[in-house]
Amino acid sequence: METNGNNSLISLDELQVYYRIGGGLFSESKSVKAVDGVTLDIKKGETLGLVGESGCGKSTLGKAILRLTEPTGGRVFYNGKDLASLPQREMREQRKHLQMIFQDPYASLNPRMNVGQIIGEPIRTFGLANGAAADLRVEELMETVGLSRRFTRRYPHEFSGGQRQRIGIARALAVEPEFIVADEPISALDVSIQAQIMNLMGRLQTEKNLTYLFISHDLRAVRHLSDRVAVMYLGKIVELAPGKDIYADPLMPYTQALISAVPVPDPEIEAKRERIILQGDVPSSINPPSGCHFHTRCPYVIEDCKRIVPQLVEIKPGHQAACIRISPEHPNIG
Repeated sequence: METNGNNSLISLDELQVYYRIGGGLFSESKSVKAVDGVTLDIKKGETLGLVGESGCGKSTLGKAILRLTEPTGGRVFYNGKDLASLPQREMREQRKHLQMIFQDPYASLNPRMNVGQIIGEPIRTFGLANGAAADLRVEELMETVGLSRRFTRRYPHEFSGGQRQRIGIARALAVEPEFIVADEPISALDVSIQAQIMNLMGRLQTEKNLTYLFISHDLRAVRHLSDRVAVMYLGKIVELAPGKDIYADPLMPYTQALISAVPVPDPEIEAKRERIILQGDVPSSINPPSGCHFHTRCPYVIEDCKRIVPQLVEIKPGHQAACIRISPEHPNIG
């Protein structure tokens, strides 16, 4: 089945990724609900930031889009084609359009291959070039990401963390993809290098008309790069809005707590600012709370929150949230 996906490059329809635990037959009662019914559109040419606490399902969602992790249910549309239903042979052909930048630049690079081989491998695998033409393409890619073409014979251990992440970006760009999942691409880097990598990603997006899913727990980085931001909690999207709106006026109590943790560069404002501290730990995704998953930590919880599953609905123009206590008529829960 194909769909226009509302003219979006990537469209998710009730995407699920469950991991079975223990023995016996597959059962929802004995499974980790890493991604639990996510419906989401990613527009061509935009950067969608995906944020949330560790363990909320962000990385699993990104891998499921590319089928590096197989979805348990739901559909993933790329340019109208349902990737989740494609046979492996056809999915392999689609991978040149869909690439990933990994969190750990060292672990994601083969230490037995030099840089020229690492970047050139996808070029040769997909038959885009061979011989001298492939070597030239590798050198051009290295210069594109800010590395000297003289380094093609060096191995990953001879580079710094920032340089290794540039190699990973060059490898992702080698097949000229349309869509890139960037999974915590700066979290393993020094702060001084993070800005360089973010600026590089922004420049490449403009030059090559790339679409990004930018996954991060660093809300400052997400704010810098993202056109829209999706907030994830226990496998579900709980808020979605343009970047400037979600930082200026977060609607969900969970989002408000996340935003309050972002430091403000002005020391006077930072000293007076009140941070929202959530009570309790993130519940287990094996047996998530009934109703709204966030109700066990929400300061505004009422009895209905414990039994009604909130839907992601538009509260303000372009700003969606999943909370039964807010509505277009009453958008502010406080």
